[in-house]
Amino acid sequence: MAETGASPLPPTPSAQPPLSRAEQFIWLTARVLEQRRFAYHFLDGNADAVETALAAYRNTDEGYGHALEPDLRGPVSQPLHTGHALRVLDSIGRCGGQRVERVCRYLTSVSTSDGALPAVRPSQRGYPAAPFVPIVDDPPSDLLATGPVVGLLHRNAVWHAWLFRATDFCWQAVESLEKSHPYEVQAAVAFLDSVPDRPRARVAADRLGRLVREHRLAVLDPGRPEEYPVSAGYAPGEHHFPYDFARTPESLARAWFTDEEMARSLDHLTSEQQEDGGWPIRWRQWAPGTALESRPIVTIGALRTLRAYGRPID
Repeated sequence: MAETGASPLPPTPSAQPPLSRAEQFIWLTARVLEQRRFAYHFLDGNADAVETALAAYRNTDEGYGHALEPDLRGPVSQPLHTGHALRVLDSIGRCGGQRVERVCRYLTSVSTSDGALPAVRPSQRGYPAAPFVPIVDDPPSDLLATGPVVGLLHRNAVWHAWLFRATDFCWQAVESLEKSHPYEVQAAVAFLDSVPDRPRARVAADRLGRLVREHRLAVLDPGRPEEYPVSAGYAPGEHHFPYDFARTPESLARAWFTDEEMARSLDHLTSEQQEDGGWPIRWRQWAPGTALESRPIVTIGALRTLRAYGRPID
């Protein structure tokens, strides 16, 4: 028999709001940067604290390295790390001024002959990297690396000479896509959502949305994922859903999906929160440490998407 006046048992993790469960996961597992990002987005934290944590990944060439993007290890600056840094700065309203001017100089110095970014430069050789990230001597321009950077610089009204040719590259790459895969489509959306020529962006987005549906790149029924193909080179079960393309209701990609399809995908996103409070990663896990570092990033992204669509998280 329980003692009279005994304290009630604490709620089980699944009975707590998603944000409370995620907070415990963040404090338990996240790097300092993701701890401060979580605090900024959900606990009235300070943008200065986020920027201070991010500065630890910056190199003297004004690029970013040190495994900021967890699947690339080692100290050297890489375009994918630098794009990640710019997304963090954008999310806290600090993507501007001399800080970004210096980053644009780095982008200029590592661009290919057509003015765009490769995904990974050969300086990565000798340091650990995910097996699905090829390291070659003369890497080509890559929409996956260039599109998100160009988009967020335009969104923040950054004007730099680097942007002109990089923007032209993105237009050509997006408008010539006949086949694609989800990560490349996400990069195209990041570009189209912010590039200044809005009529042209809407036309390109409509065409891209038809491609996504025709090639079944988005799982429209989360209850039957086996009916949707996994792209070549992806991990088994590495599917993408409407919310992966339309991170906010304002995205051009939102028009690709019906209200019912979007609601089902958001229900699925909510259900994906794990017992430990974090969200899983779907791509190939090639090292324990990289998976551990990636999950807090994914968790913050999931919470921000749910909140953008008005889903209750606290």
